[in-house]
Amino acid sequence: MSDYIIKGMAKNNQIRFFAGYTRDLVERARAIHNTSPVCTAALGRLLTAGALMGSMCKNDTDVLTLQIQCDGPAGGLTVTTDSHARVKGIINHPQVLLPANEKGKLDVSGALGKGILNVIKDIGMKEPYVGQIELTSGEIAEDLTYYFAASEQIPTSVGLGVLMEKTNTVKHAGGFIIQLMPFAEDDTITALEKNISSIDSLTNLFEQGLTIEDVMKNIFQGMDIEITEKVPASYYCNCSHDRVKRALISIGKKELEDMIAEGKPVTLNCHFCNTDYTFEIEELKQILETS
Repeated sequence: MSDYIIKGMAKNNQIRFFAGYTRDLVERARAIHNTSPVCTAALGRLLTAGALMGSMCKNDTDVLTLQIQCDGPAGGLTVTTDSHARVKGIINHPQVLLPANEKGKLDVSGALGKGILNVIKDIGMKEPYVGQIELTSGEIAEDLTYYFAASEQIPTSVGLGVLMEKTNTVKHAGGFIIQLMPFAEDDTITALEKNISSIDSLTNLFEQGLTIEDVMKNIFQGMDIEITEKVPASYYCNCSHDRVKRALISIGKKELEDMIAEGKPVTLNCHFCNTDYTFEIEELKQILETS
């Protein structure tokens, strides 16, 4: 099953939703960063949230960044996404190992500890919009639910899940964001809350063979539902030799002169995709001349 996101409405347009299956992009992130199971779960949840929130953007040029700064052993995470649900991410300490939590699940909350969640939206204004909340649970889905309520004043339910194989590869991953429209009626809210509270976990539903479409039909049981769009989601890094070259130009002539004086090629690494870019001495000299 390839990664994709569906968008839609329910209950006479009183509810909107964004939901997706993201196994491949989470597995790619795991392979790039060689993450431990709990770090795969943490980064995978945030990547899934990023893809969903990216698909909510209105303009092609919009860029969204989700950043968790925390005091737990994972040390923090950053995910960047665009309006095409293309995401990339990093986790500061990818090899954290923790025992399971009291529910027998991967202890994402323990890996993050206390901290803050920043949501940074670059939508072409002079300054990006920054929303910030304290982590309420460290489970990421609950934290984003609180973010939407506190920073955007939108009643929202967020569900995120990552299921690991015993081989430490990703078996399933996905999530949803469900939002009430301002004119949603009380009985609609009550029915939705009841349905969400009664469904099984996302990963268990995927294990049972359900698609993300099936999951949303379960959540909106007894309501009309319309899927309006289906879009691909992917792990995508836009780094290139030219982009890294521009970064070298920006560091200043003194630093470039020092690199050239050492007489060795310089290799820079992209932390998002682990790609190395090597610059020979002659190219460094050319960069110095044009800087």
